[in-house]
Amino acid sequence: MSLPTSLSDRLRDADATVRRLAVMELPYSDEDDFVPMLLPMLGDADAQVRIEAARALEGQEEPEVVQALASLLLDEDETVRSAVGAVLAELKEPSSAPPLLPMLGDTVPAATRAMAFRAIRELRCPDAFGPAMACLRDADAAVRREAVGVLGYLKNETALGELAEVAANDPEPEVRRIAVGALGFASSVSVLPALTRALTDGQWMVREEAAQTVGKLRLARAITDLVRAMDDEYWQVRVKAARALGLLKAEAGLPALTACLKHPISNLRKESAIALGEIGDTRAIVPLEGALTDPDPDVRKLARLALTAIAIAQKARSGAAT
Repeated sequence: MSLPTSLSDRLRDADATVRRLAVMELPYSDEDDFVPMLLPMLGDADAQVRIEAARALEGQEEPEVVQALASLLLDEDETVRSAVGAVLAELKEPSSAPPLLPMLGDTVPAATRAMAFRAIRELRCPDAFGPAMACLRDADAAVRREAVGVLGYLKNETALGELAEVAANDPEPEVRRIAVGALGFASSVSVLPALTRALTDGQWMVREEAAQTVGKLRLARAITDLVRAMDDEYWQVRVKAARALGLLKAEAGLPALTACLKHPISNLRKESAIALGEIGDTRAIVPLEGALTDPDPDVRKLARLALTAIAIAQKARSGAAT
């Protein structure tokens, strides 16, 4: 089926506003194969038309579409580049990666490289490993941040040493935070020093990420550091530390966790109740019974569940002993 003449004419209209509205309408028209009509609009003289054409192509992952969008990352207009970057970040098909690889080179503007790394991140393209490693010391923080994200998705353990270095020393807190999270794919305790150091980072979001990563990796040797993190001035850090102590079934965390059952932040009370149930120690029974009258119904529910978990754990231990 061909496009209605009126819509086809509007795509070629001298008025940019008319063209832009036609581009926005095109995906919802009766035309099934609208992509070939949209691709030329990526080269329109008007920036807003190019932006709407890029947005209209979201979800289209044919090689020619990705190639055209990738080329637009070099557009002279920053708003166009930003819009195209957002569209490319939604790519899901790994075969879409090759057109993005040339945009990762050091001769490409930093903003473009950052957007290309972001777009290719979830595609887990092995060919992006080398460019990402090369950009860990890039002068641009956004490039470093997105390169770290790519390495986290690729889960190549040869990057762990470099990621640990970034987690400790990058001048930008957000880059350090993402690097700490990227260490979560490690299969050994080699990242422990980097994570325990991150638990004392000057930025609370880095400390929060470190506590979460330690819990994810079940690093029992970090229990003492997690207990110290339960005194962090930011409750968000304490929440993740509580979660990690529960995952590790760390009896050493009992005093801090029971104390947090009375914390004014309900999220921390909830996580502490969950953790105490996971640890399964009878010394938590009395504090958890006190939480049964908590003003937050979720805390009360979690305290009941924790008490049940402790009872089950004790029964299992008694059965094993006999």
